[in-house]
Amino acid sequence: MLPLLGLIAGLILGLFLNVDIPTAYSTYVAVAILAILDSIMGAIVANMKNEFNIRLFITGLLGNGLIAVAVAALGDQLNLPLNLAAVFAFGNRIFLNFSIIRRMLLARYDLWKESKKQKVT
Repeated sequence: MLPLLGLIAGLILGLFLNVDIPTAYSTYVAVAILAILDSIMGAIVANMKNEFNIRLFITGLLGNGLIAVAVAALGDQLNLPLNLAAVFAFGNRIFLNFSIIRRMLLARYDLWKESKKQKVT
């Protein structure tokens, strides 16, 4: 729940502060945002499984972000779009984590609905 609250607070601050990011850094910011979203989605899944560990979350968040930015910087130095590797990897994991969250929520809803049905009868 804490990562979700942090995400919401960050979105609200970002909307009100209206920070302008220079075009030269937009690739780095984009892959860093994807790395952060990936970590947040992973944290939500871990929390739903009661396996959340703040140390794993923080180190994963920072590690993924640094690796993504480093790969994008290396790609700029080599004049290759290596940032697309980070976009693909993090994008894929975001969608996989979303599917896990969706399935877990639907399973919890079915259990809740079944328990309500049993209380009525």
